[in-house]
Amino acid sequence: MLKEVREGKVSIDEAAKQLRLSSLSDVETACLDISRELRKDVPEIVFAENKRMEDLLKISQLFFDQAGRVIITRVNDQQAAEVKLVFKGKADVNHNEKGRTIVIRKTSEARSHLIGKVAIITAGTADVCVAEEAKAILEEMGCGVLTFFDVGIAGIHRLFPAIRRTIVSDVDAIIVVAGMEGALPSVVCGLVAVPVIGVPTSSGYGEGGKGEGALVSMLQSCSPGLVVVNIDNGVGAAVAAALISKRVRNRESSKR
Repeated sequence: MLKEVREGKVSIDEAAKQLRLSSLSDVETACLDISRELRKDVPEIVFAENKRMEDLLKISQLFFDQAGRVIITRVNDQQAAEVKLVFKGKADVNHNEKGRTIVIRKTSEARSHLIGKVAIITAGTADVCVAEEAKAILEEMGCGVLTFFDVGIAGIHRLFPAIRRTIVSDVDAIIVVAGMEGALPSVVCGLVAVPVIGVPTSSGYGEGGKGEGALVSMLQSCSPGLVVVNIDNGVGAAVAAALISKRVRNRESSKR
């Protein structure tokens, strides 16, 4: 398009119109933003929960055709089986059952080059599914990932080797996933000098046990440098951490 404008074959107004049109694609019940990755440097992520199978497959296919890859989150077993069947032989399909994610990419497409390192820490094993969701997104965005599971404050001595590893490994950000009272992100944030992203999970007993208690606790943290995403939002935490990591590594490269 830029070449045609330069050569005088297309006017600036016409080029602008075509660019606006090319950023959207309609698939009956969905209006897809197919330029998001170009604009934000974040691969397209399709939320599968509550979607009809027909819509999920159409949307995923279109994004795959446009970008050569697509990430699907919150897939159930039936959805996963159908997606694998549709893309069998056409693409590399990586299903993370714990994280309920599927990453689909053309076999010829190279994986994103490594842009940095992010650590993921969970308070308990009940938090691992959200952590695995975040891990799948981070890896597809080109981040090396260190994981430390079940190191919550009920046995706080378990945390210190993990903290030591994150410092030695020079990670760019840490995602901390916790349910119950959600205290672990505040503790971690008080011990490190990188951004910490807290993810409250919907685990716990009784009042506040669906993540509300953990969310409020993290939002009221007195540890500076802690930011918080919504309950069970591994995707949001992963994207934020990956963008931080990329920015850090790009600045380091430009100084060399």
